[in-house]
Amino acid sequence: MDQPRPSPIAGTWYPGSPQALARSVDAQLAAATSARPAGDLVALIVPHAGHRYSGAVACQAFHLLRGIAVETVVVVSPMHQPYPGRILTSAHPAYQTPLGIVAVDGELLDAVEASLPAGLRLERVAQDAEHSLEIELPFLQRALAGPFRLVPLMLRDQSAATAEALGSALASALNGRSCLLVASSDLSHFYPDAVARSLDAYLLAQVEAFDPGGVIEAEAQGKGFACGRAAIAAVLWAARGLGASRVHLLGYANSGEVTGDTASVVGYGAAAVTRGQHG
Repeated sequence: MDQPRPSPIAGTWYPGSPQALARSVDAQLAAATSARPAGDLVALIVPHAGHRYSGAVACQAFHLLRGIAVETVVVVSPMHQPYPGRILTSAHPAYQTPLGIVAVDGELLDAVEASLPAGLRLERVAQDAEHSLEIELPFLQRALAGPFRLVPLMLRDQSAATAEALGSALASALNGRSCLLVASSDLSHFYPDAVARSLDAYLLAQVEAFDPGGVIEAEAQGKGFACGRAAIAAVLWAARGLGASRVHLLGYANSGEVTGDTASVVGYGAAAVTRGQHG
């Protein structure tokens, strides 16, 4: 598969023209007000709805990247499509968005796979329709100071075992490299506003406590929900393995604040994970 992955969501989930997309993303980045936390930025946790719904929350994290250059960004998302396999990646050499081509870091992708335990591998898929990974790319393309390579990882298996195995493999493969981790996940889906806020507060408390196991267990306990809970947990485990020690919550909202419909909402949260220089 030698062609870039074509975007199945440009023009629907976000603007389809380069000019309109750049203007939209730049405006959301400029409107973000979260303070830059102390320490080295290791990872971000961001939502993945259409840009008009969750982009403002996502940019509370992404605007921290302005002026920063990294060689590779690892984006870990759920896989909502029914592909076989526990962890999936792209068979394409690059992703296409209206803002240009983002090359896949094949060498690092191979290093991640080589670090996985026996019996766990990366399944490569072509022309997938998954939105939750691609939706983050235009923010990265506009926020980062220069071009970057991508390691795309999508989880079908939401178990703690798979998330922890991936987190450990990422920590091993990324050690000493110029990399950023990004976990892509929305929070609760289709509860009334007050219920959603309670569920989302519990889930985000597990994130803020740097408790990846708690993120996974929240769903089983019915206390909090995240469609990318394994992506969040894997990134937290990886960040811990890379020396990170603190999570900073940066923003929360739900779809009702955009649509005006508070009877059935989707929750969105943003956070940053840092290493060192903590007061």
